[in-house]
Amino acid sequence: MDIGSAKITQEEMQGVPHHLIDILSPQEAFSVALFQAKAKEAMEGIYGRGHLPIVVGGTGFYIQALLRDISFSEEPNAKTCPNIACQEAHPFGQEKISTYRQHLEQLGQEKGPRFLHQMLEKIDPQAALEIHPNNQKRVIRALEFYQLEGKKISDHNALEKQKENAYQALYFVLTDERARLYENIELRIDQMLSMGLVEEVKRLKEAGCHSQMVSMQGLGYKEILAYLNGETTLEEAVQILKRDTRHFAKRQLTWFRREREVLWLPKQDFAYDEEKMLDYILEKVKGAGLLP
Repeated sequence: MDIGSAKITQEEMQGVPHHLIDILSPQEAFSVALFQAKAKEAMEGIYGRGHLPIVVGGTGFYIQALLRDISFSEEPNAKTCPNIACQEAHPFGQEKISTYRQHLEQLGQEKGPRFLHQMLEKIDPQAALEIHPNNQKRVIRALEFYQLEGKKISDHNALEKQKENAYQALYFVLTDERARLYENIELRIDQMLSMGLVEEVKRLKEAGCHSQMVSMQGLGYKEILAYLNGETTLEEAVQILKRDTRHFAKRQLTWFRREREVLWLPKQDFAYDEEKMLDYILEKVKGAGLLP
């Protein structure tokens, strides 16, 4: 999954060790809890070698989970179908199922992600506001959390957000003018297509990857897979990909604005000079005593 993920190349690494790349196969599931555990392990090694870890990415919740050491409940084992939820959502009554998660996944397949989102709206309106209806994995996790813990995941997350950072950290966010940002998004997607994104997704499909896998729900993969499955034309798939990537960028900025102690770097303020931006970052890092 090199092209759709914009995976950094060996040349781009410039000899700097990068972690958490090529650690899973596309058939394996991934989660924020697993990311947190593996990132901690990598950071301990970096600190042990006398170096400073740089956490890079655009998934705000993953970064937050690491910096604030958010705790995650253990995965469920087996659960009977809950009385009320099952009677309202599916005519199972008291019939036992292997896990509540499997039940929700089946509901998602039969009735669609919007149905699951409506279930979440009933028990946790705040979580429903924060989680996009199409993000079925997070919707299921929120429903599952409520069933297992007896409390709202939005309340749990609000408490976790009040935690102080577990690390002495500086949090930089690069931004750009919206028109230029959207232009770059379109350009990036066109480049990925010219590099062979369709062929990459086709190979993954032939290897057994399907739309229900976590790996195939990422931007770029789910849209092209829908085209390969005959659900859309390629032109429609590309239009949807560009639209959803723009929406994702907006949600990223909304998330980062809510984060504490963010240091914003509007690229236009630095005349798009990367050396000037780097100098600013190094000045802040040295000022905080993180580098000599």
